[in-house]
Formats: sequence, structure tokens, C-alpha cells
Amino acid sequence: MPPRSSPTARQQRLGAELRKLREASGMPAREAGALLGGNQAQISHLESGRWGISAERVRRLAVFYSASDSALIDALCNIAEDRHKGWWDEYRGILPRGFLDIAEMEHHASFLLSLQTLTVPGILQTPDYARAIFDGALPPLPESELEARVEHRMKRRAILERDTPTPFEAVIHEAALRMRYGGQATARAQLEYLLEATELPSVTVRVIPFSTEKFIGWGQSVLYAGGPVPQLDTVQLDSAYGPAFLDAGAQLASYRAVFEATRHASLSASESKEHIYSIAKEM
Repeated sequence: MPPRSSPTARQQRLGAELRKLREASGMPAREAGALLGGNQAQISHLESGRWGISAERVRRLAVFYSASDSALIDALCNIAEDRHKGWWDEYRGILPRGFLDIAEMEHHASFLLSLQTLTVPGILQTPDYARAIFDGALPPLPESELEARVEHRMKRRAILERDTPTPFEAVIHEAALRMRYGGQATARAQLEYLLEATELPSVTVRVIPFSTEKFIGWGQSVLYAGGPVPQLDTVQLDSAYGPAFLDAGAQLASYRAVFEATRHASLSASESKEHIYSIAKEM
């Protein structure tokens, strides 16, 4: 079968985890390829996500690599067997691939942690607020793509409304709440919707007030997605060139520490709701 020309972030992650298992075993790629009846190129394609792999072959590789973490192997097999096309595939060829990768990551996450310093988390944005954010892109977006981005962002909310919603915790700096993207009315409506969202059983919002004296983290927007096992957690960062995905153990530990620190620096959930309400009244 021909290699995939553009593997998704989830497909690349599966390949990367297989590479980690091989490298931990000390087995060269050419030897692993031979054990599968192929060659080094085959392993290279599998580890880059350019070739799919069956659960049976994942288990064979795990045996070759003497990998003993059964929970991790089971999780990798589930990823390998997942051929489901999500709603985000409707936007393939319409929106940048990173938008689809974020939606897929959120769909499969066991929990989500969001840290925002300048905007409300995308999954909790109103259409007008999101439109104002996208309208500030440079160079300006064509109207059709702008509207597609807004529509896509609204559909991401599905994970909060399904039968088993994904636990979502957002830590938002007060600076983001006071920004008036789209004008006063749009900003106020956004805060009112944010208060409504806190009533969902799966959503927790905490605010870091201006009165906080300690600077925590790097002042960047972060989305932390829990995996089926901790080794498959993912950190997503925004950049001018699209989303970046981090999965190294040290990186995950560092961002977990950042989130724990921001929880201590933020108001409680009930205090945060009162703070958001007071800001909305001022607008």
C-alpha cells in the first residue's frame, strides 16, 4: 500500500511510541523490519505514521521489543485499530491540518486542562468572539475560511455535551477576561456564556486574578490532553505556524507541574464565577 502523504498527529503519535519501544529495546530498525518480514524502510514508514499497522502487529513488535507495559500496549492497539472518521474529517482540505488534529485529540482525551492568558479557551468561545479572534489573522483570511474556522470551533463543544462528557478544566488569567475582542457587546456575551458553561458538570473554570503576585509558567496558551494511559498524554501549544504537539516524558511532567502551580495561584471555582460576573457587569 502507498504511504500516507499526510498522517494525522494521532497516527504520528502511534508511530513515535513504537519507535520509543524499539529504541528502549536497543533493536536496530533493520532487525525489527526483518522480524516483520520486511526491511528498515518498512519500520521507518510505521514509525513516522506514514503506514498503518494492525493491533496484531503492534503486539508482535511489543514481544520483539520485550515491552512489558500491558496497559500501554493495549492503548496502542486501540489506536491502531481505530479507523473511525470523525466530524473533523469534513474539513480536510478546507482548514489547516492542525485544526483537525486538535479536534481529534480532544475527542479521544480522557480529560482536558487549558491554560489561557489572552483569550477564552477555544472550546468555550461564542461564535462572535471566535469570529473576532480569527478576523485578526495576518494576512486576513478569506470570508469562507473564516466562517469554516468558526463553525469548526463550535463543533468542538460536542465533547462537553455527549453522554459521557470529557472533564474540562480551564485556568484563565483575568487579562483574557477583560480583553474586548469584537467590541463591548461581544465581550460581555462571551463572559455570560462562560458563566453558563460553568454550570455543565464536566466544566471547571478558575481565574488567575490581577492581584496574584507570582508569575507562573511561560505566559503561553497550553492545552493538556490526558491519554488512555499517562504515557500517551499530549501537550498542545499555539504558534504562528499552527499547533505544536509535545509528548516527551520530561515535557509532560513540566506542564503538569505548571498546571498544579496555576491551580494554587487561581481563585476557587465559586470565587472565579463571582469574579467573572463582576467583570461582565463592568462592561
